[in-house]
Amino acid sequence: MEKLKMHSINKVDVNIKKIAELFPNTLTEVIKEYREDGSPIIEYAIDFDMLKQELSDVLVEGSDERYQFTWPDKKMSVLLANAPIAKTLRPYREESVDFDNTENLYIEGDNLDVLKLLQETYLGKVKMIYIDPPYNTGNDYIYQDDFSQNKSDYLGSSGQFDEYGNRLVQNTESNGRFHTDWLNMIYPRLKLGKDLLTDDGVIFISIDDSEIENLRKVCNEIFGHHNFVAELVWQSKKGGGNDSNYIAVEHEYIVVYARNKNSLKDFYEMYSEEYLKRYKDEDEISKFYWDTFKRKSGKQYYPITCPDGTVLQYDDDGNQISWLRSEKRFLSDLEIGDIRFVKTDKSWSVQFKQRLPKGKKPRSIFTTETVIDDKGTTSEGSDDVYNLFKKDVFSNPKPVSLIKFLIGFGLQSGEYILDFFSGSGTIAQAVMECNLEDNGNRHFIAVQIQEDLDKMLEKTPANKKLIIENAISVLDSLDKKHYITELAKERIMRAGKNIKEGSEDRVQDLDLGFRVLKLDSTNMQDVYYTPSEFRQGDLFTLEENIKPDRTPEDLLFQVMLDLGVLLSSQIEETSIKDKKVFDVANGYLLACFDTDITSEVISEIAKKQPYYAAFRDSSMANDSVATNFEQIFETYSPTTIRKVL
Repeated sequence: MEKLKMHSINKVDVNIKKIAELFPNTLTEVIKEYREDGSPIIEYAIDFDMLKQELSDVLVEGSDERYQFTWPDKKMSVLLANAPIAKTLRPYREESVDFDNTENLYIEGDNLDVLKLLQETYLGKVKMIYIDPPYNTGNDYIYQDDFSQNKSDYLGSSGQFDEYGNRLVQNTESNGRFHTDWLNMIYPRLKLGKDLLTDDGVIFISIDDSEIENLRKVCNEIFGHHNFVAELVWQSKKGGGNDSNYIAVEHEYIVVYARNKNSLKDFYEMYSEEYLKRYKDEDEISKFYWDTFKRKSGKQYYPITCPDGTVLQYDDDGNQISWLRSEKRFLSDLEIGDIRFVKTDKSWSVQFKQRLPKGKKPRSIFTTETVIDDKGTTSEGSDDVYNLFKKDVFSNPKPVSLIKFLIGFGLQSGEYILDFFSGSGTIAQAVMECNLEDNGNRHFIAVQIQEDLDKMLEKTPANKKLIIENAISVLDSLDKKHYITELAKERIMRAGKNIKEGSEDRVQDLDLGFRVLKLDSTNMQDVYYTPSEFRQGDLFTLEENIKPDRTPEDLLFQVMLDLGVLLSSQIEETSIKDKKVFDVANGYLLACFDTDITSEVISEIAKKQPYYAAFRDSSMANDSVATNFEQIFETYSPTTIRKVL
């Protein structure tokens, strides 16, 4: 029984809760007073300096002492996450598989920028995120985000930019900012990733001992400590004792946080095909098999009358028969047909419908005892790739079985899983195999920076060069550039081909493709963003505010990003009066980027009454068409939102 408060609501507490829901990292603890025994009385409060930083596009200074988790450049990493960028994603049909029909995405580029571009389109739409970020062991390559230097200064001092402007540096333990650099890398990416999750979404993060403590603290800030779900222990390998100091470490961790734990659904393991075989009967409720009702473990004692009047109460030794369930439950099941009596040679067998349960509750420790129960090891992950290339071409890839196991916790058909450190592309193969097993239609979004394997080879110790050399030789045989993304795309293609060849009778509607998009500079000329920096004479010489090397499809995808249209949407090219028109998502968006657009073309598009319509600013055939543009839409489709590049 709860006591009445007998006072009005504390609005300060309410406001603190609201702010904490929006910005969990601003929640801190303060000491209100001390008890007589000297122990502190703690209250939650808002870190106003951090809140100011969340609401500011410049660096906010502050030095109040309080309990908090901090490191050098932390506020800069918040600023970095919030700062806008002028970039886009460009489609590459020739590198895609089934571009027109697939709903899977493979995106190449720095994941920080990609996550920013996805904010509008996939905000609150991703059910599950799995990432396997660099482990910061002293040999891993870290995304280095420049906090204090402009690009030219940074190029001069480090030389770490590749031809695409990507920043990858090896974070050695001798670096005085060893943990700081890793935290500044992971913090803004997790912050942006959180916003993409659905309200009942969940994130799984693989990590080892080196940063597990810091990762938990970062996630507590970003997701809120109350949204912590579990710290799973995965037995990643067996053995290795001869190579270990003191203790043979055979495990890694998978940290799990919810977007909103109150909305999170129960987790269940996926059943193996072998387990499902016993549930061969099915009624209107579920699958089941007939199981015996007599159980020594039941401890429920009462007489049961059989169809011929025989009463079952004592066994041959005179002991009371123990039934699985209570008498009340038995009578209820009997009434609805979930109990049956089977005549035996001597008596009767009472049986009940053992229904297929929703699933087995996962355990926090993933062991590797049998093939079926196995959650994979790093060796198995290497085997997954070896089976496709007949060479080891990736270092320590996560096993497909592990990712499938996590997917089974709750990623349903039609939902999205995102991996923005996708590496070898395990996430894609796992999704395709899960869909094959249960006829699902889950979708993956894999994001990976274009790591240069030649540069990686130069920095790798001699005894670890073989895998990279294998990768380069495979890419040479395929006449492809030496990037990890090229290898990953090839891996996904081969995995899809194997699935298709091995299960031709079950893959008719299976999505085995992926749409390739690559991060690039904006499609627009500089004058589009900063017209004040150009002299009037320069403006008149610019016939077009779009870069000359960009295609109409490039423009379409930038429009889709800006308008929040899913990048996997169906795209159909049609023609109106000899002008190319893109029809996206069955008329949701109609876009025409040709030149010399006439009033007739605009009228035909308006008559289709799309939700959005997009054109080039310079595409109108003459001033008369431009003048009549709005009136045409007001006549035929006044609710259409018109956009002009």
